[in-house]
Amino acid sequence: MLNKIERKDIENIAKKAGKAILEIYKKDFSVEYKDDKSPLTEADTKSNEIICKALEELYPNIPILSEENKTVEYEERKDWEYYWCIDPIDGTKEFIKKNGEFTVNIALVHKDKPVLGVVYAPVLDDMYSAKEGEGAFKNEERLPLKTNTSPKEKLYVVASKSHLSPETQVFIDALDAKEIEQISKGSSLKLCMVAEGIADIYPRLAPTMEWDTAAADAVVRESGKMTYQFDRDEPLLYNKENLLNPWFVVR
Repeated sequence: MLNKIERKDIENIAKKAGKAILEIYKKDFSVEYKDDKSPLTEADTKSNEIICKALEELYPNIPILSEENKTVEYEERKDWEYYWCIDPIDGTKEFIKKNGEFTVNIALVHKDKPVLGVVYAPVLDDMYSAKEGEGAFKNEERLPLKTNTSPKEKLYVVASKSHLSPETQVFIDALDAKEIEQISKGSSLKLCMVAEGIADIYPRLAPTMEWDTAAADAVVRESGKMTYQFDRDEPLLYNKENLLNPWFVVR
């Protein structure tokens, strides 16, 4: 299945969604709130429509799990071999603040791990993508672009701009380095920064959902890094009965 899917085709879908998002971003837009109090804009809905329609046309036999679609019960999805895991806009709060730090996320998951991922930041026009066995890229440059050769001297840590939990801060403060530079960033760009080598570590000791991480996690893994479950040295798993991620650390 994976060998029949071109990374470029998925990048193009993300760009098409990103273009539609930017048209809404540039004007005044309304904000609604879902049952879980998370914000929703017309850009989320439009992006979701574009991505789902394009994927259904190209790959009619691959099911879709999206933040903005109706929940698929575990009984139905537990036997999925492959599926698309989508967040039409990750970082809706950043979109509303108009700080540019939001992304379009499309991942292909095989059983419990992401094997292809595209993360597109429309305002920045940055495209991160990866396919298992082919490497990870930022705007077609192979990742990582940088490597910190002396992390004991200085460690670069990226953390959430809108969701920095006290537990995450305690974890950061306890890291073993002479100097710690803490960077704040929105959306799945934080995982991409570790893949790129701008940050050495991204701890997330706060709730996220599988669609928040899947696409960028594919990029992380193909860059030679890993997204570990916080309390065990094992990779983050996908298509769980509960789609809530455990706490994790990207390094």
